[in-house]
Amino acid sequence: MMAAGDTGDDVRELQARLKQIEWYAPDITGEYDDVTVEAVSGFQDKRGYDATGEVDEQTWDTLVSMTREPTDDELHNRIVAGPPILQHGDTGDEVRELQARLKQIGWFDGEITPNYGDVTAQAVAGFQVKRGLPDTGAVDQDTWDTLVSMTREPTDDELHNRDPEEDEEDDDEADDEKKTAGLPPECASGRVLCIDKTTQTLKWVTDGDVHMTLDVRFGSELTPTREGVFSVGWKSRDHVSSLYDTPMPYAMFFSGGQAVHYSPDFAANGYNGASHGCVNVRDEGAIASLFDQVNVGDKVVVYWS
Repeated sequence: MMAAGDTGDDVRELQARLKQIEWYAPDITGEYDDVTVEAVSGFQDKRGYDATGEVDEQTWDTLVSMTREPTDDELHNRIVAGPPILQHGDTGDEVRELQARLKQIGWFDGEITPNYGDVTAQAVAGFQVKRGLPDTGAVDQDTWDTLVSMTREPTDDELHNRDPEEDEEDDDEADDEKKTAGLPPECASGRVLCIDKTTQTLKWVTDGDVHMTLDVRFGSELTPTREGVFSVGWKSRDHVSSLYDTPMPYAMFFSGGQAVHYSPDFAANGYNGASHGCVNVRDEGAIASLFDQVNVGDKVVVYWS
């Protein structure tokens, strides 16, 4: 059906479908080149087919059954923003909530106001760039859903720039609660890689103190990252996957073949992709440091917040 040297829309669809399940990483080109041959061959070998690198009917039918029809934007490498639901010039309580949520994760530093001005637009654009979203500075549904998934509903004090009153005799208890705020009980003591699938973050925690927070991504619906409480079983600084023949530097294995590791694809393409079940990190310097700090036997907690 398709082979090396072919070009056209069918090849675009092939590459886009392979990209959905992380067998193809570059931009969609419509050219059946060496990278496409390798991707098809790997996909075939994984499923016990002859790894010819050419698409026959069996390969195509299996790929189609595992993926959805690509959009025109996907076929042409376009990331398109949706219609704005909040934008420059808007006013009201929704803007207060937007600013307060951005402030929770360090993207907004000023006083909370009901006005969507230049500072708010710049904060939104920075957040969008960090998350691989179109950096319009206006809030579309994808931007809002991503922000909400990473934050909690602001309190009335936060929305109106008030410091909550505290009883002096409760200061020590309040400090302890602040120390472990947002962490599940399993992450509140000991040495823990605390991995939140909702906020897409990994926190390195010791006895309730968060020492490092990293962006992470997970497996797709077809190859999900398992949730639960695990421990680091073994480490491999220069690991290469025996299943996918892909590099997994600074791998810390916690559940069978699933590991926390650096991903060059995540670094290059952000959240426009997924792992085969591992926890991908895109900051190479940070995970190199983390790899040296984590010991075999340290706890790993993967959860939805």
